[in-house]
Amino acid sequence: MTEDYYKILGIEKGVDQEEVKKAYRKLAMKYHPDKNPNNREAEEKFKKISEAYAVLSDAEKRKQYDTYGSDQFSQRYSQEDIFRNVDLNEILRGFGFGGMGGGFRSTGRRGGFSFQTGGGGYDELFRGGQSAYSRPQKGEDLHYNLSITLEEAVAGAEKQISLRSENGINEITVKIPAGINAGKKLRLSGKGYPGTNNGPNGDLYLNINVLPHPLFARDGNDIYIEKTISFTQAVLGGSIEVPTIDGSVKRLKVPSGTQCGAKIRLKGLGIPPLKGSGTVHGDQFVKINVAVPKKLSASQTSLIKKLADEGI
Repeated sequence: MTEDYYKILGIEKGVDQEEVKKAYRKLAMKYHPDKNPNNREAEEKFKKISEAYAVLSDAEKRKQYDTYGSDQFSQRYSQEDIFRNVDLNEILRGFGFGGMGGGFRSTGRRGGFSFQTGGGGYDELFRGGQSAYSRPQKGEDLHYNLSITLEEAVAGAEKQISLRSENGINEITVKIPAGINAGKKLRLSGKGYPGTNNGPNGDLYLNINVLPHPLFARDGNDIYIEKTISFTQAVLGGSIEVPTIDGSVKRLKVPSGTQCGAKIRLKGLGIPPLKGSGTVHGDQFVKINVAVPKKLSASQTSLIKKLADEGI
């Protein structure tokens, strides 16, 4: 996530350009590499405040940033776009850093910028002739929300997802492990944003969401389903057909005297344990609802009254 440029410079959103420049001058004087030799933390801070200044000192970029927010702005503007037409060297000389030579250049879409030296103080930023910011850097990670069905969560599946990149659309095949639950994350190494200066790609993280099911509900590795039986089935017992999450149908024996709300267990017909989770295979539970007739015929009413006379 892109940081708040206003917060980086320590200013309010509505300040004028002179206040932006003043804030940058103060921070540049504190974190400039010439004042902090061999200090990587100060170099990183100087990079961030320079990026913030490059955006907020430009009227159009600032307008786009204020309109779309930091995340969308970072998608619309590459680092090259941010520093285009910004001469930080000239600005820094105006702050009193003279005779340093060199300048700044973008290192790519998300890799920040590096310093180009022509001698002088910027040489402090180089290690063996290479800028600290031009070293290989890993690309940013990608996060993708992936919705799957309960059946796919139980049995596992292969999904195709499409990701937009600078080179077009990338089709990626994702293997969903059996037993995965909502809220889990899958990591695909090297499927994130490309690195800079030959650095490795970032990773892709899939945030798993399991869609609601019309029949089944999940609790841990157990599956629940509700079945309604008649009053006589509850009293006398019998058998009913029950669908299972794997698509099959099982015949279930209902004991006589079954109460409304009773749960009957089908062992081992729940969700398999996610590999490496240490959990056990779940079961399927059938919750029994008893239907009470709303209308009775004359003969049915007579029979019920006889049962009532018998104390039932």
